[in-house]
Amino acid sequence: MLVRLRRDGLNVALPSIQFGLVAFILHVGPRSQASLFAIALLLACGLYGWLRTLQHARLILDTPTSRVGSAAQGYVELRGHGEPLAGTPVLSPLTGLPVIWYRLATYHRNNDRKWVHAHTDESDASFLLRDASGVCAVDPEGAEMLVRRQDTVERGDIRQVQWCLLRHDPIYVLGDFHTLGSITPELDTAAQVRDLLAEWKQDHQRLLARFDLDGDGQISLKEWELARAQAKREVAKQRQEVLAAPEAHVVRKPGDGRLYLISDLDPARIARRYRWWSALHLSIFLGSAAAVAWLSQA
Repeated sequence: MLVRLRRDGLNVALPSIQFGLVAFILHVGPRSQASLFAIALLLACGLYGWLRTLQHARLILDTPTSRVGSAAQGYVELRGHGEPLAGTPVLSPLTGLPVIWYRLATYHRNNDRKWVHAHTDESDASFLLRDASGVCAVDPEGAEMLVRRQDTVERGDIRQVQWCLLRHDPIYVLGDFHTLGSITPELDTAAQVRDLLAEWKQDHQRLLARFDLDGDGQISLKEWELARAQAKREVAKQRQEVLAAPEAHVVRKPGDGRLYLISDLDPARIARRYRWWSALHLSIFLGSAAAVAWLSQA
């Protein structure tokens, strides 16, 4: 079954632009000034598309699979099966059945009896990925979704196409892994004590009520040291509460622009698809370069 890159519009838009440029060049003739500009654009599009899709294929093939329970913080590849979050279930707007993610595209038939895209609705709720070592939340916001399950329903002049992920579906994720609720090396106890004391000083009356032991309306040096000791105790208590809290893992879109991918397909198959796109863009780039060389010689 053919599975397109559902969110990655560039992989759809670039070939459309490239073939449009080729049609324009053939229409106006290869030696016109406009054609030279179109060939230059074709060359740039081919080079950009080739490098981009090749990079995505290499990320998929070169990133080792991690386990949720032992994954390092940062860019990782995870494989498991999908589960819904506890609480209100995500329901398919097409069937009314529970899903963990969906995208629903709606089309209307125009006066020429052709289907025209009207709008697309997509769930934004996170879901869970579970493997043998643990579970993590997956935030679908900004991800490229490669999903093979597709349902199409036509009712009169309306067509709706849905892609969805269900409970227990195999899930492959390539993205940024973070553990929430754990103590990190950046924890600065002294800075937290200073911040807490600064917060107390903003409410002078409450500070006096707590630490002005002799009632003279001033915080003496001894009383300030008592306040500092109390702040240290409160910060230490907060630290213990954080240490005792269960860790929560989440995968989300990388902040550096790297590929964020969620799929129910085998990663080797996904990498092959990106390689096909890469080969297409490379052939267009080489063809454009050959056209430039031919025109320069002519």
